Amino acid sequence: MMISFGQTGDFSKTFSFLNNAKKNNIRSILEKYGTQGVNALSFSTPRNTGKTASSWAYKISGSSDKMTISWYNSNVVNGVSIAIILQYGHGTKNGGYVTGRDYINPAMKPIFDAMANEAWKEVTNE
Repeated sequence: MMISFGQTGDFSKTFSFLNNAKKNNIRSILEKYGTQGVNALSFSTPRNTGKTASSWAYKISGSSDKMTISWYNSNVVNGVSIAIILQYGHGTKNGGYVTGRDYINPAMKPIFDAMANEAWKEVTNE
């Protein structure tokens, strides 16, 4: 018994789609949502002194075929990111525990959703 497969056509539509996607200006989309993410994180960060809330920033890195956006907080005390211990909680010197508060995920979800939608429209030419 012999099984064979055949194929007709080519990948011209796929190559066309991918070439158009490479030409699009994804960086400007990431810049826009980078700023919006910083604003959302700053607004939603729990405040005592306000230092952690005002310490958010973003960075875009990559090349023409891959880009990454990262948000970070520069408020670090004794090697500990204050934004992270606010998010996840931490132990205290006297053996107690301060419960974290999930403020990052709710602040960033609408940013991620909007960014994904806009990037998809950009690469599909909608």
